[in-house]
Amino acid sequence: MSRFNNLEFSEEFDGELQHRQTDQSTPAVKDEAYYLEQAQAAFECGQFEEALRHYAKVLEFNPANTAAWTGQVRMLIELNEFQEAKQWSDKALQRFPNDPELLAAKAVALARLGDLKAALAYSDASLEERGETPYIWLARGDVQLARKEKRADYCFERALTLAPRDWFVRWLAARVHYYYKKFAFAVKLLQEALELKSGQGVLWLQLGFCQQALGLVKPARVSFQNAREFSPHSREADTALRKLYQVGFWEKVRGRWRQFFNQ
Repeated sequence: MSRFNNLEFSEEFDGELQHRQTDQSTPAVKDEAYYLEQAQAAFECGQFEEALRHYAKVLEFNPANTAAWTGQVRMLIELNEFQEAKQWSDKALQRFPNDPELLAAKAVALARLGDLKAALAYSDASLEERGETPYIWLARGDVQLARKEKRADYCFERALTLAPRDWFVRWLAARVHYYYKKFAFAVKLLQEALELKSGQGVLWLQLGFCQQALGLVKPARVSFQNAREFSPHSREADTALRKLYQVGFWEKVRGRWRQFFNQ
């Protein structure tokens, strides 16, 4: 059953991230700003489903919040639900046809769906609207990687230049490169991000996936262990570690069988 019909203005809400309050005696006011903050916090923790629900709550308070519309499209892309991301971006662009980040998000959805000509057109449109944010350039790089263009590197460089000390932008860039199987470059980006924020669990988790894809089992194990340490409730890190141990076990079994038959 599609989640599409339940995105906007949902009444149910569960699994909220704990809100940091400066005054513990004063309950948080759960308004538009609160849910937007929670959405960003969930996004930074890699909790894309959670962020999706928070963005929906933002729209309950303010249907004209373009950041929430764009956030929902981006979360659907992160969840690999590209067709729904396209549908949602269409719905948003009916209201805000010139919003540069919405145009950029639709470009990514189209690129992931394989409609490369339309993806480039929407990416061009996002730049024509004088969009100059890291995400617009990350999206441009995403489209260029889908098109196998060498100019993709320039787009990611522009994004990083706009956020020179931001671990989050490097993580996002690494996730794009991981999707397109550019694992070595993703590792480089993640190492830069970890220099900026070494205690961020999602960075270690993504690094572990990249290292595993490159066949670097021992470094991947260390990364997953760090991800679990810095994100103690990360089921994804636990699952990744279990799978890695299973791979290691069967590799040992196969190695012993090879030794036995080669005697």
